[in-house]
Amino acid sequence: MKKVIVTGGLGFIGSNLIKILIKKKYFVINIDKATYSSNFYNVKEISKNKNYKFIRLDINNRKKILQVLKKYKPTAIFNLAAETHVDRSIDGPENFIKSNILGVFNLLQAFRKFNEINKNSKLIHISTDEVYGDVLKGRSKEDDAYKPSSPYAASKASSDHLVSSYIRTFKIPAIITNCSNNYGPRQHPEKLIPKLIYNILNNKNLPLYGRGLNSREWIYVDDHCEALIKIFEKGKIGNFYNIGSNLNVNNIKISKLLIKIAKSRLSLGKNVKIKFVKDRPGHDIRYALNSDKLIRNLSWKPKMNILKGLNKTFDWYLKNPGYFFKH
Repeated sequence: MKKVIVTGGLGFIGSNLIKILIKKKYFVINIDKATYSSNFYNVKEISKNKNYKFIRLDINNRKKILQVLKKYKPTAIFNLAAETHVDRSIDGPENFIKSNILGVFNLLQAFRKFNEINKNSKLIHISTDEVYGDVLKGRSKEDDAYKPSSPYAASKASSDHLVSSYIRTFKIPAIITNCSNNYGPRQHPEKLIPKLIYNILNNKNLPLYGRGLNSREWIYVDDHCEALIKIFEKGKIGNFYNIGSNLNVNNIKISKLLIKIAKSRLSLGKNVKIKFVKDRPGHDIRYALNSDKLIRNLSWKPKMNILKGLNKTFDWYLKNPGYFFKH
């Protein structure tokens, strides 16, 4: 049985990736330092699975990471360990530098050492479309310049450059992926879609920055995870791959869709209405990815329609009201 490591596996994308990997008969070692954005609720269905192992560990702990690599000899490391919330990076950038830059540096150093004795492993470094910055027209390609706007995006851009430099200089077998905005079950309630759902269920206003016109490319989390597995299995070492749905929707439309979905399931409270709030500093208007390389070369394509995906997401939170209080 192939063993893989997922760092940040108590988080949103990581936990969904682990569930799919276990279904595909992988043995998964979940490395997570269990901070505010981690949630054991995310892995409760698989926590007792014989093909799952959890290790509480910070990727900055190079020595212990190397010990884990030598013990389990994984065929892949999916690096999802990161601080990810833009607002938090504006309020306090330091944690983003520690996790997203120094953490990746220490992981790379451990993996480089491990790779000297085990050549059959790959590092899949998961990043974001936000590294490209504001894309007012067209869609970002893998070789476009990085122009990050927030401390979060800059820290992820830095980590991408670090991984790329280790591929070039030290010949480590790694691939970098940049994905658009994910949504789906088990997402931390500080993110837009679960926050809107929580407010709808609790008769609160739906706060949107500015005029709600910021556009994001939305992809259902399982589609992202399937792409990551395909890139691990068939992707070319040293390459960057964009992962997106090719569908942009602005925040006000997302809010209206969720209100419509909610109305079909329950009676809305009188406070459930869109409320525009002061925009955040440096807020990018639009992100958009060109994913042709992944679609063409690896025969991947997203499966989930946005309406079906939002319905599934809303229903999950409706059936798991305790999730919001686990944070």
